[in-house]
Amino acid sequence: MSYSTTLLAGVLGSDSLIQRRAMSKAITLLESTRADHRAQADELLTALLPHTGKSFRLGISGVPGVGKSTFIEALGLYLIGQGHRVAVLTIDPSSTVSGGSILGDKTRMEHLSVHEKAYIRPSPSSGTLGGVAEKTREAMLVCEAAGYDVVIVETVGVGQSEIAVAGMTDMFVLMQLPNAGDDLQAIKKGVMEIADLVVINKADIDKNAATRAEAQITSSLRLLSQHGNPENAHHDETLWHPKVVQISALLGQGVDSFWVAVTQFRQLQTANGRLATRREKQALAWMWERIDAGLKLAFRQHPQVRELLPQMQADVAAGRIAASTAARNLLLAHTHQAQAAIK
Repeated sequence: MSYSTTLLAGVLGSDSLIQRRAMSKAITLLESTRADHRAQADELLTALLPHTGKSFRLGISGVPGVGKSTFIEALGLYLIGQGHRVAVLTIDPSSTVSGGSILGDKTRMEHLSVHEKAYIRPSPSSGTLGGVAEKTREAMLVCEAAGYDVVIVETVGVGQSEIAVAGMTDMFVLMQLPNAGDDLQAIKKGVMEIADLVVINKADIDKNAATRAEAQITSSLRLLSQHGNPENAHHDETLWHPKVVQISALLGQGVDSFWVAVTQFRQLQTANGRLATRREKQALAWMWERIDAGLKLAFRQHPQVRELLPQMQADVAAGRIAASTAARNLLLAHTHQAQAAIK
C-alpha cells in the first residue's frame, strides 16, 4: 500500500484520532516542494476529490488586532454546539528576515483547538502574496473529505489578503473595529466591494462608535452596490446584498446573528446558482495560478537561464542594463533553447 493510499484511508476513516493525524500528514505532504512528494500529493488529491465540495467555505480577514482569532473560536464553539464539525486554516505571516513564523493561532484558540469536533491547522504565509499559504486550497479539500462541514480560512489581514481569501471561499467576511477610521475604511472600494458581510467587532467597548461605523459602512456598501455592479443597485430579492453586523467576540454576543446572516447568504446564493458559479471560477483560477507558478519554477531551473542569471542580476544591480531588457534576454534564451530542442 502506497503512502498516499494510507493517508487517504486515514482521512476518510471514522477513528477521530487516526483521522486528525492523517489530515496533518496529508497537508504536510501537500505543502512539500519535493518532486516525489508532489507526485504523491497529486495522487492523494485526485482520490480525495470525489469526497469534497460538501462544506461551506468561509473566509475571514481584517487588520491585525481586530480580534479574528477570538471571533473564530467563539464562532467555532457555537457551530459545534449546533452539530457542525469545524476546520480552521489559519495563515501566520512569515518573517521577511528569517523566514520563520510563530504559528500561534492554536494558543489563541485554546478551547476550540482541543475540541474533538474541531481541527485547526496553522500554516506560514512563506512570503506568498496576500498572506494566504500557497497550499491553502488543497488543505481545504483535505478538511472537506474528512467530513468537516464548515471550513474557515483566516488570513493575515494585510496587503492583498482580502482578494486572495475571497478567491477561494464561498463567502468573504471583513472584520472592522469601531473608532478606527471607519469613514475612510468604508470608502476603500477595493476591499469593501468584495465583502459579502462586514463584522464590527468589539462593539461592547463603545456602542455609539460601533453604531456610527455600521451606518457609515452600510451607506458605503449601498453606494458601491453588490460587488460594484450597477445592475444590482436596486434591491433584487434574488440577489445577496452585503450586510453589516455588530458583535463582541470576547463576550460571545452577536455570533448567533452572524450565523443567521451566513445561512441566509448560503441559501440565497445556492438558489440563484451563484455559489456554484463562484466555485467553478475559483477552480479555473486555481488551475491557472498553479500553471503560472509551475512555469516560473521551470524557467528558474532551465540550464541556460541558470547560467545567464548571475551575470544578468549583476548587470541590473550595477545599472549596466535595464531590468526589462535583462528579463527579455533571459526569456529569449529559454525560448530559443526550447525551440532548438523541438527541432
